[in-house]
Amino acid sequence: MTQKTTLLITGGAGFIGAHLVLRMVQKYPNYQIINFDALTYAADLTTLRSIENAPNYTFIKGDITDATAVDALFEKYPIDHVLHLAAESHVDNSISRPLQFAQTNVMGTLNLLEAARKSWQQQANGKRFYHISTDEVFGSLGATGTFKETTPYDPRSPYSASKAASDHFVRAYYHTYNLPIVLSNCSNNFGPNQYPEKLIPLFIHNIWKEKKLPVYGQGTNVRDWLYVEDHVAAIDLILHQGKTGETYTIGGAHELPNIDLVHQLIAVTDRLLGRPQGSSLALIDYVTDRLGHDFRYAMDFTKLHDELGWSPQTPFDQALEKTVRATLDRLKNNNN
Repeated sequence: MTQKTTLLITGGAGFIGAHLVLRMVQKYPNYQIINFDALTYAADLTTLRSIENAPNYTFIKGDITDATAVDALFEKYPIDHVLHLAAESHVDNSISRPLQFAQTNVMGTLNLLEAARKSWQQQANGKRFYHISTDEVFGSLGATGTFKETTPYDPRSPYSASKAASDHFVRAYYHTYNLPIVLSNCSNNFGPNQYPEKLIPLFIHNIWKEKKLPVYGQGTNVRDWLYVEDHVAAIDLILHQGKTGETYTIGGAHELPNIDLVHQLIAVTDRLLGRPQGSSLALIDYVTDRLGHDFRYAMDFTKLHDELGWSPQTPFDQALEKTVRATLDRLKNNNN
C-alpha cells in the first residue's frame, strides 16, 4: 500500500490557515492533513467543523515556539510538506508587544526549519517547506510602482520586521542546508471568518453594532485586496508546481484607498441590513494615524501568472458581498 502524503499546516485554525485546511482536506483525500495550532485569541476551530471528523484530518494543539513539541511532531508523523502560516500578524499588536512577535514569527519559524532539516536530512527528495509571508516586508510604496519578488526588503513595523527575519532564515536554510523551500508574499487578505481586528471584519461588526468606524489619518493609505479563496488556490498551486528555492508574490489586482473601501463596505452592509443607503457614513471616525504607517502596497504577480497560470478569479465586488453576507449571518446566529 502506498504511503499517504502527509501535509503539516501550521496555524490551521487561523483565518487563512482554516480556509487552506478546508481546501486540502476536501480536495486531496489521499493526503493526511495535520493542523498544528496553538489556539491563540484569533484561532477558531468552529470554522473547521465540516471536516473535523474527516479520516484524512488530524488536529493537534501545539505552539511553534515550543521546540520540543515541534520535534515530537516530526518524530511521530512522516511529514512530507510543511505549509507554515502560524504567525502573529496584527501590526497594532506588534507595536505594543514586539518581543512576542519576534518569539513567534522568528523563533517559531526556526524551530520548524530545524525540525524539518533534521527529519529530512537523509532524504529530502519530494519534500517541501513552504513559508507563507506578507507584502509588508517590502516596506511602503509611493503613488506608483509595485512590489515583486526582486524588491529589496524594507520593513517598517515590528510585525513586518519579524516576518522579514523569518523569510531570511527560510532562504538561509535553502542555501546552507539545501532544505527544499518555497516562499510566497501576499497582499491584504479578506473573506469569511476573519478575526475582527482587521479592517474589513472589524468595520462590518461595528456597522452591525452601530459603533464608530476608526479610520487612520484621512483614509488615504492604499491596499491591494486579495480574496482568501484565491490566495489558498495560489498556495495549492505553488506547493505542487512551484520551483524549489523560488519566491512568488501574490496579489489581488484590486487597489483601494482605505476610505474608498470603507464607503463600499458601508454601502453593502447597510443594504444587507435593510438600513437606508449610507446611513452608517456618520459612524466614520478619523483617528490619529498609526506609527510607521506604510502608505501603499501593491503586488505584481506576473511571475506566478506566467509560470504557473494563476490569477485572482473572484471579482472584488462579489468577494466583498460574500464576505459581508457571511459575517452578518454569523453575527445574527451568535446573537440568537
